[in-house]
Amino acid sequence: MIYYVSVNGNDKNTGGVDAPFRTINHAAQLAVAGDTVRVGGGTYREWVDPRNGGEGEKCPIIYEAVNGERPIIKGSEQVTDWTHVEGSVWKKMLNNAMFGDWNPFALEVEGDWYVIPQEYRVHLGDVYINGRSMYEAPSLEALYKAERRTQGAFHTTAPYDKQEYIRYPDDTVYQWYAEVGDENTTLWCNFREYDPNRELVEINVRKCCFYPTRTGINYIILRGFEIAHAATPWAPPTADQPGMVGPHWSRGWVIENNHLHDAKCCAVSLGKDEATGHNLHSRFERKSGYQYQQEAVFKAIQLGWSKDTVGSHTVRNNEIHDCGQCGIVGHLGCVFSHIEHNLIYNVNTKQEFWGHEVAGIKLHAAIDTVIGNNNINNCNLGIWLDWEAQGTRVTKNVFYKNGRDLYIEITHGPCTVDNNILLSRYGFVNKAQGTAFVHNLISGFTDNRNDIGRSTPYHYPHSTQVAATAFVYGGDDRIMNNIILADTTLPSGIDFLGFLGSQYDKFTTYEEFREKIHRCGIVRDNDKFFEVPQAVWVEGNAYAGKARPFRKETGHIRAEGARVELTENNGGLLLKLTVPQALANAQCTPVTTERLGKTRITEEAFETPEGDAIDFTRDIQGNIRKGDTVAGPFASLHEGENLFELSFSDIFSISDI
Repeated sequence: MIYYVSVNGNDKNTGGVDAPFRTINHAAQLAVAGDTVRVGGGTYREWVDPRNGGEGEKCPIIYEAVNGERPIIKGSEQVTDWTHVEGSVWKKMLNNAMFGDWNPFALEVEGDWYVIPQEYRVHLGDVYINGRSMYEAPSLEALYKAERRTQGAFHTTAPYDKQEYIRYPDDTVYQWYAEVGDENTTLWCNFREYDPNRELVEINVRKCCFYPTRTGINYIILRGFEIAHAATPWAPPTADQPGMVGPHWSRGWVIENNHLHDAKCCAVSLGKDEATGHNLHSRFERKSGYQYQQEAVFKAIQLGWSKDTVGSHTVRNNEIHDCGQCGIVGHLGCVFSHIEHNLIYNVNTKQEFWGHEVAGIKLHAAIDTVIGNNNINNCNLGIWLDWEAQGTRVTKNVFYKNGRDLYIEITHGPCTVDNNILLSRYGFVNKAQGTAFVHNLISGFTDNRNDIGRSTPYHYPHSTQVAATAFVYGGDDRIMNNIILADTTLPSGIDFLGFLGSQYDKFTTYEEFREKIHRCGIVRDNDKFFEVPQAVWVEGNAYAGKARPFRKETGHIRAEGARVELTENNGGLLLKLTVPQALANAQCTPVTTERLGKTRITEEAFETPEGDAIDFTRDIQGNIRKGDTVAGPFASLHEGENLFELSFSDIFSISDI
């Protein structure tokens, strides 16, 4: 059955091509496995809450745009008839009935791991002037003065863990302030040069735009929509994680070819359900957030968390931007998924609020999840893989102009990071172990630390079942065939910052590790693993600038004069990599799953989610490396300037990754 929806339709119609429905949600209450809902162009201000799911990959429910048309789903409503107060300040009183049971102007951004601001409260509401998100003023007085506050924004482009407040330019100050009463919500807005009665002014009123309220709504395809303006709440891993779009603890969704923007917190959620806990630390403070997160994992298993029930989603070919917390967020529900060919930018750059859960992509327990061929730029943090990144692969992505490009935290591996280009000043944080960094191009400095204060779960290979828990000792990494340019200044006085290569000098080789552990003897059993640094395998890297090789590294070269430039070019990227003869002619030993071995704690190989060997012969553009190869993400290099055009749409299929 094919149902049609049009802005000129009527929900009393039959839903045929000549008698379309008016709302997508009406069609979503009727559609069953095998049906398609085709939506015509125009703006649909509604929350689509699918009632049914599909019955497998070959029998989904499809929601798609009519060919050549552009439907827009918005969580906002247009507001007209503003009253001028004085200067550039206008006022509007709204009846609370328009919000139903979710008034975002009465609800605060809050929850576990939310940090700042604390001196005043930020709310889930937002006001948009001609599509542009305005700022919430900390007080009515501040709004009248049209002053940008100097506190409350967390400037994480700082190269280390430091709170550094920033001031926004005066020309960005479009502010709103709200007072919520029992019956009415009053908005004051400083629109500066705009007359709101001549412009498009919208306010978000709905929590989600396309998100089932019930769990287990499986196998839905969503494609071809623009979706915006949802009042999504703060979504830490210990809370319910609703997104503007998402499957809500279901299986087998495909979210593709959409334009997703201006979610208050998160655009796409592949995340946790409230049944496994909801902000219990910040609400009751009985236990740490870490402890509640542990409990959430085990509770999820009790509730049936497995490959057969949750995850296996595909998020591809989407443009995602201007979100307050995350472009894509997930905990537990993101397992066995593919996130590929997305353009993600301007996430947490507005910086009205900050906490420890912000990134272009922020995933917990991304077991056997592949993140490939994405363009991630101008984000507070590019990708953050936190807890149980086991069997996870980050491949063929380009990062630039981010506060930090990549963060891997509190996981035991195997996690594979290969054929990526990381060009931000702060390349990545490695607060984990068991990661293989292979054939990457890295221009910035890195952060390498252990964490022996939190024992976290690890799993049987390719499964959600927990094998045990363990501390993160650091090390157990493989650093092979990367180009490490080190073309930025390293902050002084911070011992955990450095550059790949010599940054691993504090760790052991495999032979050193075995010898030292053996000397400790069985009597000291567990203690010796805290004292003896774990082994690392660092081989075949090319170093330039301030970078130096690992003290026991073999097959490395110096590549003085190597440099990289990246420019945006007609919707793609043009990368110019200048290399010296030594780098162009150097040959590295090919990397294979067999060569990488198994991680010490999980005893799992660096392999595909299906348990096969990873094919490292394909470079970032899909070219084949033949025989001995050069370092970095490209199959071949020549002396001088090498130009590479990078595109992120339909380059590879999932099987290629």
